Amino acid sequence: MYGNDNWINSYLEAILDAGKGPAASAGGGGDNRPSLLLRERGHFSPARYFVEEVITGYDETDLYKTWLRANAMRSPQERNTRLENMTWRIWNLARKKKEFEKEEANRLLKRRLEAERPRLDATADMSEDLFEGEKGEDAGDPSVAYGDSTTGNTPRISSVDKLYIVLISLHGLVRGENMELGRDSDTGGQVKYVVELAKALSSCPGVYRVDLLTRQILAPNFDRSYGEPVEALSSTSFKNFKQERGENSGAYIVRIPFGPKDKYLAKEHLWPFIQEFVDGALSHIVQMSRSIGEEISCGHPVWPAVIHGHYASAGVTAALLSGALNVPMVFTGHFLGKDKLEELLKQGRQTREQINMAYKIMCRIEAEELALDASEIVIASTRQEIEEQWNLYDGFEVILARKLRARVKRGANCYGRYMPRMVIIPPGVEFGHIIHDFDMDGEEDGPSPASEDPSIWSEIMRFFTNPRKPMILAVARPYPEKNITSLVKAFGECRPLRELANLTLIMGNREAISKMHNMSAAVLTSVLTLIDEYDLYGQVAYPKHHKHSEVPDIYRLAVRTKGAFVNVPYFEQFGVTLIEAAMHGLPVIATKNGAPVEIHQVLDNGLLVDPHDQHAIADALYKLLSEKQLWSRCRENGLKNIHQFSWPEHCKNYLSRISSLGPRYPAFASNEDQIKSPIKGRKHIAVIAVDSVSKEDLIRIIRNSIEAICSENLSGSTGFVLSTSLTIAEINSLLISAGMLPTDFDAFICNSGSDLYYPSRSGDTPSNSRVTFALDRSYQSHIEYHWGGEGLRKYLVKWASSVVERRGRIEKQVIFEDPEHSSTYCLAFKVVNPNHLPPLKELQKLMRIQSLRCHALYNHGATRLSVIPIHASRSKALRYLSVRWGIELPNVVVLVGETGDSDYEELFGGLHKTVILKGEFNTPANRIHTVRRYPLQDVVALDSSNITGIEGYGTDDMRSALKQLCIRTQ
Repeated sequence: MYGNDNWINSYLEAILDAGKGPAASAGGGGDNRPSLLLRERGHFSPARYFVEEVITGYDETDLYKTWLRANAMRSPQERNTRLENMTWRIWNLARKKKEFEKEEANRLLKRRLEAERPRLDATADMSEDLFEGEKGEDAGDPSVAYGDSTTGNTPRISSVDKLYIVLISLHGLVRGENMELGRDSDTGGQVKYVVELAKALSSCPGVYRVDLLTRQILAPNFDRSYGEPVEALSSTSFKNFKQERGENSGAYIVRIPFGPKDKYLAKEHLWPFIQEFVDGALSHIVQMSRSIGEEISCGHPVWPAVIHGHYASAGVTAALLSGALNVPMVFTGHFLGKDKLEELLKQGRQTREQINMAYKIMCRIEAEELALDASEIVIASTRQEIEEQWNLYDGFEVILARKLRARVKRGANCYGRYMPRMVIIPPGVEFGHIIHDFDMDGEEDGPSPASEDPSIWSEIMRFFTNPRKPMILAVARPYPEKNITSLVKAFGECRPLRELANLTLIMGNREAISKMHNMSAAVLTSVLTLIDEYDLYGQVAYPKHHKHSEVPDIYRLAVRTKGAFVNVPYFEQFGVTLIEAAMHGLPVIATKNGAPVEIHQVLDNGLLVDPHDQHAIADALYKLLSEKQLWSRCRENGLKNIHQFSWPEHCKNYLSRISSLGPRYPAFASNEDQIKSPIKGRKHIAVIAVDSVSKEDLIRIIRNSIEAICSENLSGSTGFVLSTSLTIAEINSLLISAGMLPTDFDAFICNSGSDLYYPSRSGDTPSNSRVTFALDRSYQSHIEYHWGGEGLRKYLVKWASSVVERRGRIEKQVIFEDPEHSSTYCLAFKVVNPNHLPPLKELQKLMRIQSLRCHALYNHGATRLSVIPIHASRSKALRYLSVRWGIELPNVVVLVGETGDSDYEELFGGLHKTVILKGEFNTPANRIHTVRRYPLQDVVALDSSNITGIEGYGTDDMRSALKQLCIRTQ
């Protein structure tokens, strides 16, 4: 730095002396736009280049303030100090970006190479016996590729009767009327979409009830309506979709309490409480299914036709509920986590660790992978979403999807592999009562003397010097990815456009900028700064408040002034606002990245632009507004084609897909299953789920647990369940060797949750009685969903042979098939050297790449590998028990170790109580915990009042812990 003092100071002095580009360019005329190219010396502004391209490009808003202060300094010494500091910071930012770009390039290359080999193996397996005709069919038929076909024997919605549909959307402020869209980052288009979807579906023939499950919010400063347990939604009437009175129960928002009762939580902070929501939602669905069965007098519960999760958090929730009830799952990702991660890494502002800390992005990505594992159908809005976004995930790949769909269509063997059907259903919009102020030729129909202009019109027009000019309308929340600043720059730098039109920015609702989220405040501050620098007063409107019900009136105002709608985010996932604009007859300028491309192919009602090119945005707006014939043609096309995005069309496609799903019904007790167990009448259940400890310690823990609970008067009202990775034979041997009776327990969750047994005594007298174990076959029917069976076993045997310990030139296999400890739904493998095991997350990734839907886990101190169905686990078995036997989960206490098998952390969350036994008897944590790619506290609320810990496993300590959890033992 010292040797370059003169050069740096001279350079920055020259920058300062050049003045501000925006102010200078504002006085230019015609198309004389300032260029950032050095060779165009006549128009180049170094100050503008540094501030706009170098500094603000890295989101370092404080650097801009430093720049302004340096510009105002009168003392040369103080000015030089600030300039030197800025130089170092800018240099450091540039260096960091290069490092991030290099790191990201290496990471992507490594990921591609890792995924390529197993994908090729899987595709080769699928190609072994393909017919020649199939190969040609695979190449171009999207229905084969994604399962997006409505032809053949697919039942139509008229054949569906009395459907109960469950939608889940956890985040944001959800209510049916006066939605506060834009109040925060979580209350936006998705909230509007799911509410309208619930209304629309409930108005369709054959749909009896729709429940939209979300979070109950009782926090201060939020309307009391968000705390109402149930809210009935007004029905939507569609032509040809009318029903007789009393045939339909309607649509409802059902709010489930979970997480801190007095706090509103952003979506990034909901993850530790997901299990609580699942338990509460499970209770509601079971109760509602039975109530509907009674209402329609069908003699049995009416279980959900589908459980549909919206966004990652609701996706993992729907997966857990689908597994617990054995009903089909549908998933809509909305904005996918991997796509967001890639975008943030490319920006170079944050490391992967910083991104995960801010957005909990790894939780989100894993939840989306789990949703892929469990879904029958994944709904996308565009083909691009499938081929470019979902294709980033381990659990989906376009070519393999084609192979599998082709084989399914002709009934060929898929070797245990499965991939969900990707279907494209564009989002619907609610037409409501639309008022068109122009005829199809764009001429004004004439004012209605009985009607007054909406109040929001005057609120907007008060900003304008000439309110009669065409109005450019943008409706977007103030987030960097929405690219609002580029729109303002495009408008400010094009004098012909400024002279032709006004600009209206509807950026949500706000009170004071100082009270907004940092990111939103920064964007809004940048917008106001640009308005000031370009001197756009009287030409740009930015109202602080508007009601959701006033949005149609805002579109109408833009149409009345013969304006245009503009939506130029860097990437648009859904594009509902584009459809709304078309619905009101407003031509559009939209980003060429994402859904707008396919929307434009249908509507043909505007122009597509590169969101990174400000000049292209300005040119497109000027062209659309200045060419009257083009404007009228775009308006006419939009109104003519908009019916393809109506809710009736959306619902028809939606119901045709779910009606084609194979039957999956909860079977909590089949006719052949005549199991009797004392667990049914218990008031309390104690689940002993301590694992990865010695047999001696496990026996002591079992004895002390039973003694702590039964020492008082609860022995008759409390049942015991042993939950373990042991087989039923190992459990029986363990208890007998310790002098305990298996009948001291009501149930055994075995093989890591893949088998469920009930012990009982047979024989007339104690002398000739013996203990028998009844297998719960109904539970097996719940977990067999897409179980790979023999195809999965063969692949795992092949994989196990490749896991070796290398000593010089000698290789020794370390994982071997273990038939003795395997069962129908548990493939066991013996590990002879745990130190050479691959991380579990890598094995899980490999299974997903192969489209083998399963749950892999290490147990017994990583000396055994168990692979079980995707819907099997010890925590899922506990939920099954609660539904089958009517057990209230808040009356269940689970005892777990401080460490354990790979699935033990799943036992922490939920409505049940948890006691963590700490001490040296626990096996030290090792690679069996590497299934997580994020900290434990990201997914478990360890400070929950439902969780407590004790040192050791003494009887008195256990009794004290139970009292702390409000479980009475006296």
